[in-house]
Amino acid sequence: MAGFMGPIQRVKAFTLTTLGTCLLTAAVQAQDVVQAQGSDGTHDKILDPISVTATRNPIKAFEYPGMVTVVGREEIESRQASTPDDILNFVPNVEFTGGPRRTGEVPSIRGFDGPDVIVLIDGARQNFGSAHDGRFFVDPSLLKQVEVLRGPASSLYGSGGTGGVIEFQTIDASDFLAPDETFGAKVSAGYQTVNRERLGTMTGFATPVEGLDFVGSITRRESGSIELGDGSELNNTDDDIVSGLFKGSYEFADHHSIEGSFSTFRNDAQEPNNGQATTSDVFDKEVQSDNYRVAYKYDNPNNDLINLDVIAYYTDQRVDEVELDPATFAVTGELLKRNVDTYGFRLDNRSRLSLSEDIGVTFTYGGEYYEDEQDGARGSGDRDGVPDAEASFFGAFSQAEITVSEAFGVIPGDFLIIPGLRFDSYEVSSSIADSNEETALSPRLGVSYLPTDWLLVFANYAEAFRAPTFDELFTTGTHFQIPIGPGVVNRFVPNSDLSPQTTQTFEFGGGLTFNEVMEPGDLLQFKASHFLIWGEDFIDQDVDQPTPFVDCNPFIPGNCDGTTTTFNVPEAKLWGSEIEASYENDRFLVSLGFSRIDGENEETGEKIGTLTPDQVTVNTAVKLPEINSLVGWRVLAADKFDEVDTEAEERDGYAVHDVYFSWQPTDDLLQGIRVDLGVDNIFDKSYERVNTNANEPGRNFKGLVSYSLKW
Repeated sequence: MAGFMGPIQRVKAFTLTTLGTCLLTAAVQAQDVVQAQGSDGTHDKILDPISVTATRNPIKAFEYPGMVTVVGREEIESRQASTPDDILNFVPNVEFTGGPRRTGEVPSIRGFDGPDVIVLIDGARQNFGSAHDGRFFVDPSLLKQVEVLRGPASSLYGSGGTGGVIEFQTIDASDFLAPDETFGAKVSAGYQTVNRERLGTMTGFATPVEGLDFVGSITRRESGSIELGDGSELNNTDDDIVSGLFKGSYEFADHHSIEGSFSTFRNDAQEPNNGQATTSDVFDKEVQSDNYRVAYKYDNPNNDLINLDVIAYYTDQRVDEVELDPATFAVTGELLKRNVDTYGFRLDNRSRLSLSEDIGVTFTYGGEYYEDEQDGARGSGDRDGVPDAEASFFGAFSQAEITVSEAFGVIPGDFLIIPGLRFDSYEVSSSIADSNEETALSPRLGVSYLPTDWLLVFANYAEAFRAPTFDELFTTGTHFQIPIGPGVVNRFVPNSDLSPQTTQTFEFGGGLTFNEVMEPGDLLQFKASHFLIWGEDFIDQDVDQPTPFVDCNPFIPGNCDGTTTTFNVPEAKLWGSEIEASYENDRFLVSLGFSRIDGENEETGEKIGTLTPDQVTVNTAVKLPEINSLVGWRVLAADKFDEVDTEAEERDGYAVHDVYFSWQPTDDLLQGIRVDLGVDNIFDKSYERVNTNANEPGRNFKGLVSYSLKW
């Protein structure tokens, strides 16, 4: 058979692009397993990365009828990632906006950001929302893998699946211990120059008896002002972060297992009230994110009807801040609070049926319920812009993965057909205005076809939706003030009548995979996609502010006051493309990528969405097994961004180059040591990404040394 029921080799994604009529841009996907030649001259195969997020059922990423990227721990470590942006900035059509401060970074996928991107940590939803702070808080040192599903995902994940899903998976004891090892520990220390960041990590792991394992890890990061590529410093960027993970699992009876975990992120930061701004105001911020999670699993390979996953979780995310005097750092303002609690429960099961020798079906079905509660306070009263509100969501979903070989005995090759449907009901309520409630159906149909072992074509249609958020529905109070005359005030006006925004997406693409292109054991793969998104009732914000002395007289009280409110855009359209591909042999690897996104309000013709310039990425490395090392070079190139509504949104094109080196000796005396070195932005390029207010960091020398002891 061509693919779906047989093994497929793993390949890295890279893009073959021509910089002729236009600059192609994109993102690369690096791999966490490298190919090596055996002592007997044979070649180990690189296995295709497996995604669970895409279908809630293990599937080879290449065969999925869409685009999904899996970033493994090896890639996270070799990048010496300090923030999630460091992990994902080479993934096509994934962009982090908001500037270089880690607490202001917000991910976008295919032009959708904020609540249009579902973020999960070990399956627990991260639903924190703020106009100028990040969406989630997690330290890369605690992660073993990140999956990014690009495109509509509401048929499995419900509200927020218009852009896609980012799922962070934390480390397990099995990630460190071999089958014959029982206990171990790892210590790491690192430093980077661009913000004088110091890093220390301690991790312990154990499998004291069969079926029982534990892992505990604590990380401390301290950093200061960020040196930018233009030679200036972005001040008020001090971070003091403590992160931790404590996880244990136990397999009992036959094929039953239970897992519990607690992860925490605490950052004592000094930065502006708006973490995405370059203003000189200073606030002492305490950022906290705690995740409590319990999961149960029944996985019996001899039971085709029951393969059960159950998860219950509680997430507590909060930002407490108080204004400081920039000169003395004495407290000058009231304590401001924003707190979002999420309680969730999800159950899903898989049933596998063989309908004939050539047709198999895996049904994935289940239900989900979660609640969000937001509280805001200023001193002992209410906080402007942070309404007290709550939301409840219920969803039920069903999906089939149908594999067909040699259809009707006539069509060669293998088909994978994935129909799915989810029903959702939600209610968002507050004492400020009437509640907002609605139901939604989210269907999808995806098809992959492998006519041969080396060719893939796919198509996918899906509908998605996103419910209005607390802030979009109920925000009141002052948005901003202009200190002229008696004072110019812009006030929020709530709109509890917002409709959920919906999308219909059609995507099609194809891929190629070849072995032994230039030598035995090498591997070449290519995968490309084009998508069209039609949207209705997109939720946007209108800031109506008269210009003092031009539109109004600021010395007449109230004459220049303005309003900020949210509204539905009747019709919008986004479209774009992605390409990934790679070539690898025993000595070299090269991977490239391309991404493009555009969008507009179909009524006005104005741009809509979190749009980015065309991007190209390249990653190439030389393997040095003689000294257990890898040395590589990366570049991210972005075209000029000038198809915008206002000149202020334009950005110059740029190319940023990085170099990196990893050494992991196997000699008895040095075994357990790992050294990672790198220089980001080696040419100290001054550039500014879209949807930010500051230049990006300049040249950054960084290093990480770790030592593991296992027995």
